[in-house]
Amino acid sequence: MAQKAIIIGSGIAGIASAIRLTKKGYAVSVFETNDYPGGKLTTIQLGNYRFDAGPSLFTLPTLVDELFEIAGKNPRDYFNYQQLEMLCHYFYEDGTVLHAYADQKQLLNEVEKKLQVDSKPLKSYLEHSEYIFERTRHSFLEKSLHKFSSYISLDILKTVTSMRKLNLFESMHEVNQTQLNHPKLVQLFDRFATYNGSNPYKAPGVLNSIPHLEFGIGSFFPQEGMHHILKACMKLAEELGVKFQFNERVRDIQLKNGKVIGIETEKGVYPAELIISNCDVKQTYNQLIPKQKAPKKTMEQEPSSSALIFYWGINQPFPELDVHNILFSADYEEEFKAIFNENTVSADPTVYIHISSKIVSDDAPKGTENWFVMVNVPSDQGQDWEKLRLRVRQAVIEKVNRILKTDIESLIEVEDYLDPIRISERTNSFAGALYGASSNDRMAAFFRHPNFSKVKGLYFAGGSVHPGGGIPLCLLSAKITTDLID
Repeated sequence: MAQKAIIIGSGIAGIASAIRLTKKGYAVSVFETNDYPGGKLTTIQLGNYRFDAGPSLFTLPTLVDELFEIAGKNPRDYFNYQQLEMLCHYFYEDGTVLHAYADQKQLLNEVEKKLQVDSKPLKSYLEHSEYIFERTRHSFLEKSLHKFSSYISLDILKTVTSMRKLNLFESMHEVNQTQLNHPKLVQLFDRFATYNGSNPYKAPGVLNSIPHLEFGIGSFFPQEGMHHILKACMKLAEELGVKFQFNERVRDIQLKNGKVIGIETEKGVYPAELIISNCDVKQTYNQLIPKQKAPKKTMEQEPSSSALIFYWGINQPFPELDVHNILFSADYEEEFKAIFNENTVSADPTVYIHISSKIVSDDAPKGTENWFVMVNVPSDQGQDWEKLRLRVRQAVIEKVNRILKTDIESLIEVEDYLDPIRISERTNSFAGALYGASSNDRMAAFFRHPNFSKVKGLYFAGGSVHPGGGIPLCLLSAKITTDLID
């Protein structure tokens, strides 16, 4: 008889773990508090407008394909996507608009034309970003950093010999300021710290590998929007025999003699030899194993940033916008000081606008657009979010009006929002943080909680543990975790 495995939470890392465990011969059940799967990777319907609720950027699609391939399936029978020719439109307060083309030659020409600078430093920067990524992916992103065996490999040797070039002891901003030849480019690449909820003025320069995912490998778009990733993976998991139990909150992980023996939910007790928590790691210790001594470093880590998202149905097309758009603040350093030092939002925040209806026409009625409008904000530290949300909303409207020369509020047909309080309620994320701990320390990668625990049979997968948050890293987290299991 197959051993029983239980996964707590149906985020993308939980579903990927379930798929991988079934291929190892386990009988897998996934328990989810909500009546829907996906965690942050879900969808919102407002009238005739559909929105991806959370993640909106898709990179490293081969990590999704791999789930189907290990199951002996053709990924294209379940899941299709296209590569974007335009990565993002970047808008600056002085009227400059940079079109970030996926084609590097077009990108370099755009920089020379719009910024009137030599594009060679940018070319060198992108090559260095690729270098960091390739030197760290096998040793840091695809293996547990907390197992001695991970350090006995050729990959680690290559990483160690390259240490001087990995910018571990400089901040992202310091590296960008040194290597790039225009403040607008510095701001553009400082932005990639937000991909894991960090501050570019503190996060280590090694994180400048992140731009390579878009500018080197490419940005992609699922056929039906981001929720198509979830739908395809759910279909595969169910075909493989994974059992999903929704509307069933796990109250407790049951232990005996330092080993897991099952879980208790609101509806009963379920035995299991193996448990993977896809919950926030802090919440797992606080809520599910409160008597187990929690690792002090994990519990004291600074939370990542959170988000304030407005879902707007806009009754007019905006041809100057693309799928991904950034409206930059005039003072980026002040914006990050507000988030991480003052636990608030600056008066002039950077605004991200994602419009899936640019590609998926059914996501909005004809002649309209579905705007996913996001501002980076601090995690919940007891702020008055109702007051803060209204202030930020007004700042966003003023910024959009100023840069796009419109009256956006008059065009909003439907509206909803997500703030740190709702994020915490819907996903059980500690303080509403999007990525668990921030990376505002040069050793942050080593301080993330490992994918295993001191409790025999208890493992972790998801954005709050190694290697980090975001769809690609969550998928890698599932792979690392299940590879640790015999």
